[in-house]
Amino acid sequence: MGPVTPLRAPERVPLAPEPVPPLPLQLQLDEQRALLESISDDFDVSSLLDTDEALSYRQPGVPPDVARRLRMGHWSIQASLDLHGLRLDEAREALGAFIRHQYKRGVRCVRVIHGKGLGSPGRVPVLKTRVQRWLVQKSEVLAFVQARASEGGAGAVVVLLDRSR
Repeated sequence: MGPVTPLRAPERVPLAPEPVPPLPLQLQLDEQRALLESISDDFDVSSLLDTDEALSYRQPGVPPDVARRLRMGHWSIQASLDLHGLRLDEAREALGAFIRHQYKRGVRCVRVIHGKGLGSPGRVPVLKTRVQRWLVQKSEVLAFVQARASEGGAGAVVVLLDRSR
């Protein structure tokens, strides 16, 4: 091997450091809002329900006659949600979205059809107790009662939404 001449080093341009990825602030805010609005399956609702001739619930501070008037059909049902055939997680999400949407629309009275459980294993209603637990946790809900026979009876609840917020 003979004399060697080194290659000329190419000019180098310093690269800027990798940019820091942006923080997904809107995603974080959405997730926090979803957690606040989330509904728990483990909430014990039995102490909050009035078990008279038909099941009813009213928020603290709501007069007892509101549940009676709701049961008698004082407010007309303006929207309905049928949860038949939905799995628990789908039903929970559908109910939360339905209540939020109707509340934003200014709707006062809605019906939620959960079924009587006749198609469930052991013919025990699964959604009925869950719907009650979920509704009690929604701040938009002032009161709910078991629907009259013509509105679904034990397979549905009539819900009165707060209009003052």
